[in-house]
Amino acid sequence: MPPVSTERDLRLDLFRGLALWLIFLDHIPSNAVSWITIRNYGFSDATEIFVFISGFTAAFVYGRAMRDNGFVVASARVLKRAWQIYVAHVFLFAIYLAEIAYIAQSFENPLYTEEMGIRDFLKEPDVTILQALMLKFKPVNMDVLPLYIVLLLGFAPTLWLLLRAPSLALIASATLYALTWVFGWSLPAYPSGTWVFNPFAWQLLFTFGAWCALGGAQSLSRALSSKVTVGLAIAYLVFAFCIAMTWYFPRLGPYVPKIVAEVIYPIDKANLDVLRIMHFLSLAVVTIWLVPRGWPALRSRIFWPAIVCGQHSLEIFCLGVFLSFAGHFVFMEVSNRVITHVIVSVAGIAAMVGAAALLSWYKRVERQGPRPPTTKPGFAVGDA
Repeated sequence: MPPVSTERDLRLDLFRGLALWLIFLDHIPSNAVSWITIRNYGFSDATEIFVFISGFTAAFVYGRAMRDNGFVVASARVLKRAWQIYVAHVFLFAIYLAEIAYIAQSFENPLYTEEMGIRDFLKEPDVTILQALMLKFKPVNMDVLPLYIVLLLGFAPTLWLLLRAPSLALIASATLYALTWVFGWSLPAYPSGTWVFNPFAWQLLFTFGAWCALGGAQSLSRALSSKVTVGLAIAYLVFAFCIAMTWYFPRLGPYVPKIVAEVIYPIDKANLDVLRIMHFLSLAVVTIWLVPRGWPALRSRIFWPAIVCGQHSLEIFCLGVFLSFAGHFVFMEVSNRVITHVIVSVAGIAAMVGAAALLSWYKRVERQGPRPPTTKPGFAVGDA
């Protein structure tokens, strides 16, 4: 088995925290501040970052457990984590629906239920709740956690193979990805259609992240640091940027050759289009070049807010979903000025940072354990 690193890379926490912020900004409809997010300037978005880092950290945590304690114990831990995320998803579902339904009823605006995709729940709550428990019914902005749950459910066998034959595991993952495109495999959604994030396709990025954590990144380090690789990555990012600009400035459309447009469109997010994978990998190459491992600035207070959010990704993601609808409500009912967008976006991120800081403090207190009882002068311990 390849050695499993025991040193935590702060870059993972940093970029997972940044991804959570970007997801929050993107989840607020018509948010002017979301123009700063990467989805507007290329083919991929924060979802790729989140899924890749989730695979990396899953291998980092459970790889050691499988190597030291065996397949059964590690599998139990993976399934326990999947259960924890499932419970969090169910609680988030209940709170999110209550928030939307309350706002829609209080302000007599049924448009909220349509925009957030819960109209079917209000019509048939008994059927819809059952479908939600089976992860088939998902309101808007609640698609990431079900994807993560399914990826974790199948992760133990993948991890076992990664530890013994990493190249074979990656080839098997790529084969499943290719077959998904050939045969159109996906999971059904309720009341119609398929999952927004097809787990048969997105597992490739998750598995690739795990493969990198278990030695793959180290084996690629020389190639990734090559000037040729960095140059190609920058060139692809420029190409993606130019294509993305045609989506917002139609006058630029004619400058894209017809044959190029026929090849690249449609860029399928649900099935993780190859162009999106290449865009994410190009971003990763440039990021590794700009932010090396052990970069001293990672321990500065400047990056601490994003890092602390990345260290509590599940809780902060759930909070971000709740806050995103609250921001949408403010835009709809209070003010839709750009300054309001900025205030809501900054306040939401500040709330996420504050919650993550509180969670970190609580974990530190828990690790310290209960303090020994104090003794008063003249009393034996326990006499008072």
